[in-house]
Amino acid sequence: MTAGRRITPGLAGVPAAVDVVVVGLGITGAGVALDAVTRGLTVLAVDAHDLAFGTSRWSSKLVHGGLRYLAQGQLAIAHESAVERGILMGVTAPHLVHALPMLTPLTDAVPPAKAALTWGGLHAGDLLRRTAHTTARTLPRPRRLNATETLNLAPALRPDGLRGGLLAWDGQLEDDARLVTTVARTASAHGAHVRTRARVTSATGTGVRLRDGLTGLSHDVRSRAVVNATGVWAGDLDDQVRLRPSRGTHLVLRASALPHTRVAVMVPIPGTAARFAMVLPQPDGTVYVGLTDEPVTGPVPDVPVPSEAEVAFLLDVVGAAFAVPPTRDDVVGAFAGLRPLLEVAGTDATADLSRRHAILESPTGVTTVVGGKLTTYRRMAEDVLDALVARGVVDAGPCVTATLPLAGAAPAADLRALGAPPRLVRRFGTDAGLALSTARSVTGLTDDELLAPVSDDVPVTLAELVFAVTHEGAHDVDDLLDRRTRVGLVAADRAAAEPLARRALALAGDAFRTL
Repeated sequence: MTAGRRITPGLAGVPAAVDVVVVGLGITGAGVALDAVTRGLTVLAVDAHDLAFGTSRWSSKLVHGGLRYLAQGQLAIAHESAVERGILMGVTAPHLVHALPMLTPLTDAVPPAKAALTWGGLHAGDLLRRTAHTTARTLPRPRRLNATETLNLAPALRPDGLRGGLLAWDGQLEDDARLVTTVARTASAHGAHVRTRARVTSATGTGVRLRDGLTGLSHDVRSRAVVNATGVWAGDLDDQVRLRPSRGTHLVLRASALPHTRVAVMVPIPGTAARFAMVLPQPDGTVYVGLTDEPVTGPVPDVPVPSEAEVAFLLDVVGAAFAVPPTRDDVVGAFAGLRPLLEVAGTDATADLSRRHAILESPTGVTTVVGGKLTTYRRMAEDVLDALVARGVVDAGPCVTATLPLAGAAPAADLRALGAPPRLVRRFGTDAGLALSTARSVTGLTDDELLAPVSDDVPVTLAELVFAVTHEGAHDVDDLLDRRTRVGLVAADRAAAEPLARRALALAGDAFRTL
């Protein structure tokens, strides 16, 4: 492992030649960089913007076991999802993924026949868990609840007509962008060059031309392989890639809008057999409501914008399950992401397209990986490197990422014994102490100053913002508030936190943003 290498913006000191160039630093690109460098290859991973700038920060923050894919008959991807969920929860990122109880209320919208079908699906999902060798201690078995038990878990539910509930468990991320940052940090610690503000202006299978987003200067880098992991923008590097992006929108509410809801609530979408809107409590005191699946046409925007129709749709669906339905005034933020779905002839609805990933080779030799989803990022990366080895493009050792803990990873008991501030432990695991000690040494401030939250609604601290600059490549306020933390999802919270972000940038100084 190479000591001292950090994620940095710009191209100063970038190597002239590497084994693999990875384009795109969402979860897929970060995963490819980690897989490649831990097989003994030299790696340069770049992004035109920042870590997790695209789709990887707009997910439901869930690590799925594949139940939806099982319902669609996609058995292979369902099993793959369950296996990868187990690896994340048990080995690679137990500090960032925890078990989330997910409650389906049995109301008039779920007649007995549909309830039986849902119950059967939950048992099929539990079978997936067992075949993936994930223990019931990690993810408990599904349970039937009576009406009283259901209301105890979600008191804001509408009691009229409530017959009970079905309780199952899945994985929930502390933060999707936090996972991307942690994978990138781990790759960097193993020796990968991870650079943001580095735009690829041309690429072939043997190299790329890069433009430094800070200086405007161009750099040529030779390589044995170039991997296009740019998601919905993959066609910009390989014009033969045909995608059918779909937009998934979430709303952000304060927890007070649905008081004392301690579990995720699954609300059936009328007119569908196996689709649900989700109410997802978050660790920071907010609640996400999602998820839509709308086809997208035309140019792909850098930052997708939810439509008012999607906002109204989600409020209508979810509102039917609660005694006091959330209103438009309760929506303090909203976000949307684009799924990079491969175009399939004869399929009209994006909801029906497979989430299976594909690895393609362009006429210029660029290897493109598209499709897939956050949960299976590690397997996608493994398949990319296996394909490069099979084609004789690179000579590398076997994949080790299924048994490689990410930076800060440790079992829950070890994390509880750390004695570090709980928020830092949730976000950095065993590196919580490193984050705090770094902030102390850089700023000279006391722990009370470094750990004070912005406000009751905004738990972000100066310590984590300083560490984001010194160790995670954060370059400006947007990096700090929109990606290293998720304050930017709520405009009012972002405004409140901006002075602290500017202070962190000033205190950390330029010296920590270069290699």
